[in-house]
Amino acid sequence: MKKFLNKAKDSYKEFQDNQHQSGDGGASQQPMAQQPNQPVDLGPPASIDVLRYRYHHGTNLGSIFGISSISFSSSFYLISSHLMILILIPLLPYIKLTIPVLEKWLHGSMFPASSKGGSELDAATASLSELGLDATRSKFEQHWANAVSDSDFTWLVNEAKCTSIRLPIGYFTLGPEYCKGTPFEKVSGVYANAWAAVRALVARARSHGIGVLIDLHALPGGANGDAHSGSGTGKAEFWGSRGNVALVRKVLGAIAGEVRGGMDGVVGIQVVNEAVWGAKHMYEFYEQALETIGGVDARIPVYISDAWDLDKALKWCNGRKRGGCPVVVDTHKYYTFSEKDRAQAPQEIIARIGGELKQLDGKIGSLCERGEAQVVIGEWSCVLDGKTWSRVSPQEKNNLVTQFGRAQSAVWQQRAGGSYFWTYKMDWMDGGEWGFAEQTKKGNIPPPAYLCLPAHEVRNRLQTASERRKELGDGAKRGHEGYWDGQSPGQRFEHWRYGEGWELGYSDAMKFFCV
Repeated sequence: MKKFLNKAKDSYKEFQDNQHQSGDGGASQQPMAQQPNQPVDLGPPASIDVLRYRYHHGTNLGSIFGISSISFSSSFYLISSHLMILILIPLLPYIKLTIPVLEKWLHGSMFPASSKGGSELDAATASLSELGLDATRSKFEQHWANAVSDSDFTWLVNEAKCTSIRLPIGYFTLGPEYCKGTPFEKVSGVYANAWAAVRALVARARSHGIGVLIDLHALPGGANGDAHSGSGTGKAEFWGSRGNVALVRKVLGAIAGEVRGGMDGVVGIQVVNEAVWGAKHMYEFYEQALETIGGVDARIPVYISDAWDLDKALKWCNGRKRGGCPVVVDTHKYYTFSEKDRAQAPQEIIARIGGELKQLDGKIGSLCERGEAQVVIGEWSCVLDGKTWSRVSPQEKNNLVTQFGRAQSAVWQQRAGGSYFWTYKMDWMDGGEWGFAEQTKKGNIPPPAYLCLPAHEVRNRLQTASERRKELGDGAKRGHEGYWDGQSPGQRFEHWRYGEGWELGYSDAMKFFCV
């Protein structure tokens, strides 16, 4: 697929009822010039298509390949090869997950007492000083190898219903060659086998049916001033630096080459995490990143940061020329850091959730008319500030946490293409309101209902879909043809294209559902 398709949110019944109202998302449909009857030959979606384009429900895995210290108090013309998402929406299963750069508040055990700060660089530097290269490299490699056990994967699939992992890494994760001329050059030997560890994790995840989003979390110079950018300078010096951009393009090209070369299971590449607000030349960098990755394999979805301005990011996406890599916008949702959040009671914050992602209004729902616009919630949690909790009695907290988590889950599943809870792994499991494990076990962040269907129910629904296919297809085609023939009597339309697209979409939807 060349674009990340807009995920319809209506059931098939709503689709059927509404199809008379518009031909391509609201724009008037014009008669098409008669062309030779040459149906497009499109095969069924491959397993990697399903892995990449289903809804992503999941979690961050905690700080594994990077460390930092953070403290928190329409109608259906054959426009694209896989428009199946407009048919059988109630049947589609989805989910995803995240692992970030090493963070001290999550994995303090990786930081020697002599660490001068809380960044990945601080941890590696202190370990080298205390233990030497061999012991430090062994320590880090064990951390990477043991980050996710087989029992973890089993729980993520069977209990949490995750279908993919978001894996934040640093530019240094690709090894010493990519550390030259950077603050990580002196500790680069620690990362000699880091990329091999990433490959191994991706392969293990894939063997469990889980995909991986590779997130370039730490950029040279820092995409923001926080320690999770890899170093503790407190500055966002990546932006505007030709040398930094050139290095990151080299890194992205290498990752894309690995994916194309057989790194099965990668659902996308995220080119930056939490870009600082108003980052200089950010969208120029995004175009360069898309050119680099697309030059290797234009089928790879590319995830970008909204830099805390979702509306602007969506406008940029809508205004781009079509073609090349699919683009997905990553936005983060927290309700614990701002003074506005702290000044409100839990009930007031929960009441705000239903209005989230309104920036998508008017920007999604018609690939033809508006272009693409897809969003994932890359980070979110059930955490509220102590000042917020002070406004209610302690006895009310558990119930309010449940309401908060479920309200967010409902909106993300309704309006976004996926969500990743922060976080799964830390030294202090199960993690409280930060913990994906704890919140999942308590039922506070339920997965989409269709992911919980038992195997026999999946088979029953597939059987029903097969039995009703002709009835639904004939009705949709008659309605489509009758509407447009009535709108433009005497005009010639290639209605067979609609029929072909409908059949393709129905088949693809069934394929997605049965995986």
